[in-house]
Amino acid sequence: MEVAFLSMEELARLVLIGVGATAVTGVWSLVQKGSGIGKADPLPAERPLGWLIHYALGIAFAALLVGVTGVTWLHDPAWMPALTVGTLTVVIPFFVMQPAMGVGIAASRTPTAWTTRLHSLLTHAVFGSGLYLLAALLGWVSQ
Repeated sequence: MEVAFLSMEELARLVLIGVGATAVTGVWSLVQKGSGIGKADPLPAERPLGWLIHYALGIAFAALLVGVTGVTWLHDPAWMPALTVGTLTVVIPFFVMQPAMGVGIAASRTPTAWTTRLHSLLTHAVFGSGLYLLAALLGWVSQ
């Protein structure tokens, strides 16, 4: 098995893609707040820590995409792999975050479990689309 190393330019591109896709997801979430989803009282210092973890995960998921598709994806991105990887990242809220918050696996203990699941799935599909959009934008800008 051959290990490929990223150049500094590729690493910077990967970080920008992860941060940008996470920002796209953040905008999507702001739009969704109007629908009454996710209204819980924040804990002290929860917001900065949450943002830090959120963006770090976005970068890690971008790295996962590049790890699965290869470094060439950074230079010639395709939407379907980004959408697939982005959507599959829904396992994190389903099996880690939601159980940790006491709402069960895939929000099974909530009165609107299927609505919550659909919201999570759509949000992660938006993230996957954001991965592609940022990669395509960076490719366009660098030409």
